Amino acid sequence: MGMRPPASIPSLSRRNRVFAGIGAVLLVLLLLGPRLITTYTDWLWFGETGFRGVFTTVLLSRVVLFLVVGVVVGLIVWVGLLLAYRSRPVFVPTVGPNDPVARYRTTVTGRLRLFGIGIPAVVGVLSGLVAQSNWVTVQMFLNGGEFGTTDPQFGLDVGFYAFDLPFYRFVLNWLFVAVVLAFIGNLITQYIFGGIRFGGGASGSSISNAARIQLAILAGVFVLLKAVAYWLDRYELLSSSRKEPTFTGLSYTDANAVLPAKLILLAIAVVCAIAFFAAIFLRDLRIPAMATALLVLSSVLVGAAWPLVVEQFSVRPNAADKESPYIQRNIEATRAAYGITDDDVTYEDYPGFSTQAPRDIPADQTTIENARLLDPNLLSPTFTQQQQLKNFYGFPQSLDIDRYEIDGETRDYVVAARELSPRSLTGNQTDWINRHTVYTHGNGFISAQANQVNAAASDSAEEAANSNSGYPVYNVSDIASQQSDQDQLIEVDQPRIYYGEVIADTDADYAIVGSAEGEGPREYETDTSQYTYTGEGGVPIGNWFNRLAFAAKYTERNILFSSAIGENSKLIFDRDPRDRVTKVAPWLTADGNTYPAVIDGRIQWIVDAYTTLDNYPYAQRSSLDGLLEDSIDQTTGRPLPRKEVSYIRNSVKATVDAYDGSVTLYQVDQNDPVLDAWMSVFPGTVQPEEEVSDELRSHFRYPEDLFKVQREMLAKYHVDDPREFFTNNAFWSVPSDPTIDTQANQPPYYVTVGEPETGEPSFNLTSAMVGFNRQFLSAYISAKSDPENYGEITVFQLPTDSQTQGPQQTQNSMISDPRVASERTLLERSNRIQYGNLLTLPIGDGGILYVEPMYTERNSQNQDSSTFPQLSRVLVSYREGPPSNSIRVGYAPTLSEALDQVFGAGTGAAATDPVTDAPAEGGTPAGSEGAAPQPTEPAEPAAPAAPSGDRDSAVAELDSSLAALRQAQQSGDFGAYGAALDRVQRAVAAYEALPR
Repeated sequence: MGMRPPASIPSLSRRNRVFAGIGAVLLVLLLLGPRLITTYTDWLWFGETGFRGVFTTVLLSRVVLFLVVGVVVGLIVWVGLLLAYRSRPVFVPTVGPNDPVARYRTTVTGRLRLFGIGIPAVVGVLSGLVAQSNWVTVQMFLNGGEFGTTDPQFGLDVGFYAFDLPFYRFVLNWLFVAVVLAFIGNLITQYIFGGIRFGGGASGSSISNAARIQLAILAGVFVLLKAVAYWLDRYELLSSSRKEPTFTGLSYTDANAVLPAKLILLAIAVVCAIAFFAAIFLRDLRIPAMATALLVLSSVLVGAAWPLVVEQFSVRPNAADKESPYIQRNIEATRAAYGITDDDVTYEDYPGFSTQAPRDIPADQTTIENARLLDPNLLSPTFTQQQQLKNFYGFPQSLDIDRYEIDGETRDYVVAARELSPRSLTGNQTDWINRHTVYTHGNGFISAQANQVNAAASDSAEEAANSNSGYPVYNVSDIASQQSDQDQLIEVDQPRIYYGEVIADTDADYAIVGSAEGEGPREYETDTSQYTYTGEGGVPIGNWFNRLAFAAKYTERNILFSSAIGENSKLIFDRDPRDRVTKVAPWLTADGNTYPAVIDGRIQWIVDAYTTLDNYPYAQRSSLDGLLEDSIDQTTGRPLPRKEVSYIRNSVKATVDAYDGSVTLYQVDQNDPVLDAWMSVFPGTVQPEEEVSDELRSHFRYPEDLFKVQREMLAKYHVDDPREFFTNNAFWSVPSDPTIDTQANQPPYYVTVGEPETGEPSFNLTSAMVGFNRQFLSAYISAKSDPENYGEITVFQLPTDSQTQGPQQTQNSMISDPRVASERTLLERSNRIQYGNLLTLPIGDGGILYVEPMYTERNSQNQDSSTFPQLSRVLVSYREGPPSNSIRVGYAPTLSEALDQVFGAGTGAAATDPVTDAPAEGGTPAGSEGAAPQPTEPAEPAAPAAPSGDRDSAVAELDSSLAALRQAQQSGDFGAYGAALDRVQRAVAAYEALPR
């Protein structure tokens, strides 16, 4: 019986082939066109920023890696197919007229080049596309050095784990892929061409000698690669997650069960590979089959069951003792990886109370003088309403804190850039020509002294909430101040802002600048003037090719046809400072909080950037997004990096010019091997630390994201004893934010406090810490930001046998005070109350002072945007020392009055009083130099003696004051009600002061 001839493949006509070719070209353009356009526009962008070397290095790394992996994998697969085809049997019997294998054989034979070269080519291309994303691993291997620290298990430098081991694993994984694909390809080819036959009948199942040898070699190579994998697995145990979340790294079970098991499995894998190779000569597949079964069984028993037995019956009953040496390794490695070793952190015992009055300590006078009352996270609406000028300007949702030296004194300022807000454009402003060629930039740098308002609030809280008091006193540096020759306290030569956080808050954040031929200035400057950009920023689009590229990038035909674009026009895009830094340095992780600073007369965005690793041996691995998020991040939606790290350093400070977008990277850590490696990859991209000017250095702040990570680590890794570490008994926690209804962490705060030794001001980033799953204060962490002691971390540890109120308890004590509770009831009828940042300040050589501003905002049923927060009251809390240990609460319109209520008359004299002659809208007072503080009348002492010094008189005064309070409440006179509350407080204090 003859075999049915194979069906012939119909051929296409010439016309159809042309159409098919055109369709294929269009498909390729559709798939690759957007990528090519992006690559070209990025090439232009990197040229504009001066970092084209980064672009070419990354591109070359990707291309080379694509070619190497693609060729190696494709070649191995091709060799597997070629050997199978060339060793095919000369005669292959068929099983019948409908043998499907024969039909496939005929089809493949007729298209040998298509299948023999096409399949390996496709596999190689796909492999190369996947592998090219690992260019970082390859570059770190080629340029990484040593850390100078060895691990205690194998004695290898940390650089091996950071730079070498990932590359070895990368190579091994692709060899696995290549061998497996070659094995599959060889097996299928052997089957199609008869080297392997399955079935019954006279011929039965069989395998040719060539097929057996080739498949045995490929299987043996695969098992040998598995042996190498077992060897590398040993080193990866140093980043084991077996004991997470208790600790990361090698554990007792890993060291005494898993590690020996890896060596045993390695030996079995080698024996198994030899068995496969032996099958070449012995012609008996039972030997490699038995070896494979042995390897699988050993993997189950030795690799999984035995470690489980050791863990259950040896470790768990004695976990603290068994794991102690490995916990100690974890403690030391984590401290080194996160920069919290004893060389970086100073621990001091702190009692939590003091017997000295703050007015007698110079450092406390400095702390009180600089106590911040303006909360940058609440005042964005106030800045917007009072300093927006035009609807298309705006401020970020959360403002920033920085310090400036004015008239010889360094003060904290709430700062912000008045940026263009594309989302605020309305009506015809959203027309393409207006949106992208007229409204192109912001205007001005706005600052307000952080401990000062335009006027003190009224004694009546209700009157204060309806007055023009409690607003910031602004220092404005913009076009108007330049044109009017007004003195700028913070002098800005170029106040125009083309790059910023708010400007970039749209999908198409580009602006087209530069006038067309025959046209005058087009960009909005003031209501009576226009402007033409003269900076170096932007990509030229005067030629049609560039215009076509950007028209395709933004799918906007107006870029091609608009007459507003001329030969001198440029397109400004990628305007977010944070994104610009991470784009020119893709190996850096940028801090989520960038802030503007005036440096040499220009507005510069300062961006903190980190080098990170995810495989530092023994170090605790943590997710950045989990560690960084706090209540402010939840409110503002600040971007958080979604990655796991086990090593982090703030080795780079970056600046982005707000006018021309120029990016400068500065090295600020000379001892970071990761940065050294990247500087070898991209030479010349990071400027040496000597290039940092003194003025720029004076505005460096200790970065918030790094501090959040370190405080989370210090919460556990301040513990030295491994056994105590295992019990969690001495751990700390980050307190939840008490000022809003959330369980999110309280954010750290920038504060200026007095140095204990000198009394000089020190700008610090601080955070309170409470006990593990408790609310009592356990520690106070501060990191210095001043140039002379930048980066020094101090931890005040409170005693465990006493109870000092933490932020949440302090908030409850303050708002439950009778004066606060009563006024709050009255205010909430027509106002929204917001509590500002609850600052924790160390004072009194051992005491803790809490300061919190209270803001009111008038309710508006129509959601009237004209209402915005104003400072109405200041709350103060302080715990007295033994024997009373009582908690004293101050509550007054000014900080000085609140402090006098707590400590007695005279303490609040150091506090900066409100300016009483500032204009109603909160601007700088006329005729004043920098809004100098005005004197106010000192407040009465909080606790006078009883009227006649005996108990009966004190009780009588207490009854009388309560009666006056009830009468004032019935009368509705808020002023009298406030005075009566003060009288009740004094009477209560006098009664408590009587001898028992």
